[in-house]
Parts: sequence; C-alpha cells; structure tokens
Amino acid sequence: MIAETVCSAVSAAGLGIAAVTAYRKRFLAATRIAAYSLVPIGLVMTGVVEWLADTALSLTAWAGFGVLGVAWVLFMTTRVVERRRGGTRKERKAARAAAGPEAVAPAASAPSLGQGSRPATRPAAPTRGDDDFSDIEAILKKHGI
Repeated sequence: MIAETVCSAVSAAGLGIAAVTAYRKRFLAATRIAAYSLVPIGLVMTGVVEWLADTALSLTAWAGFGVLGVAWVLFMTTRVVERRRGGTRKERKAARAAAGPEAVAPAASAPSLGQGSRPATRPAAPTRGDDDFSDIEAILKKHGI
C-alpha cells in the first residue's frame, strides 16, 4: 500500500511539473514530462508494483534470480573462452584444413643476424648543383609548365 501511495504522489508531482512547463510555453518538454509521470501510476494500475513487492519479499524469487545470475555468468564465460580460441570447434577444424600442413615457411621465423649477401650501399652524392633541380624540372615538363 505504501508503494502505491508513493507512485501516486510521484505521478501527481510529475503532472504538476508538466503543467508548469506547459505554462512556460515549452509544450514538447511538458508532454515528455507528463508521459514519464504517468508511468508509475500505470504500473500501479496494472499490478506490476504489487507483483514486485511480493517478489522482493519472496525467498524463492531471490533464489530464482540467483540461478539466473549463475547461468548468465556461465554463458558469458563460455563466450569469452570461445573468442580466445578463435570460434567454435567446426570453425577451428575448417581453418586448420584450409591452412594446410604448414602455414609458415620454415625459414620465415629464423632471425637474420648476419650482414647478408648484399653490400651496404650509400646514396651517391650529387656532383653538381643542377642535379638537385633535375627531378623538379622533369615534373614541371611532364605537366607542361
């Protein structure tokens, strides 16, 4: 009974605020406030508030919520493990079959620590000052400038 009284008071206060808002010529906001303020009284009239009050005091209902929580945790745990492994068992088998027996070349993971077969090359220094502008001249000529 207290819950119904509180919901009725909240609805009445909301409708009062909506009336003041409408008086200030903010009709869209007033309509939105009126809609929100009618929700608590609608819940009381449909019996949802009474059902919630009965559920809040029921040990069986709380045990049911606990079971639902455990089921949700188990479900989410399996989702996380599935994502880390890369999908379902069928998807992993299909990926292994498509990759073949050896997906990476044997020498691909060997580090290259030596100098290599190519000698180190240094960029050639320009011999004249005109060589610096030869690239720019070629670009300008290409565009007809």
